[in-house]
Amino acid sequence: MSTEDNKTLIRRWIEAVNQRNLAVLDELCVPDFVYHNASQTMQGLEAFKQALSMYLTAIPDLHLTLEDVIAEGDRVVSRQTYRGTHQGTLMGIPPTGKQITLTGIAISRFASGKVIEQWANNDDLGLLQQLGVVPAMG
Repeated sequence: MSTEDNKTLIRRWIEAVNQRNLAVLDELCVPDFVYHNASQTMQGLEAFKQALSMYLTAIPDLHLTLEDVIAEGDRVVSRQTYRGTHQGTLMGIPPTGKQITLTGIAISRFASGKVIEQWANNDDLGLLQQLGVVPAMG
């Protein structure tokens, strides 16, 4: 598939999350999809979808805005902004009712038209500061 096709798949991914249709990820990713972030590596698409569901439950109005999509070879880099309201328990943090806005960058690797691996770096510190768990600097 072309880099444009891969960029289209990432756009579909973002839209699937916004529509809460995680079944679409079954079409976009391989079952043994690997997800890496700063604190862990997740093996398997089902594990990833469970973790994503935790965020969607805690922030039920979560909306992702795709800011940039850049592709080269078998990789797509995407930059997103996440917005929503913390209304449920998130990583042990009780609901605060606070609005959150954070950014993230993901690098997705493709093979045979599907995402096989992704490295993500989101502003987790900013999220914790907005929720009042970690004091803001300054």
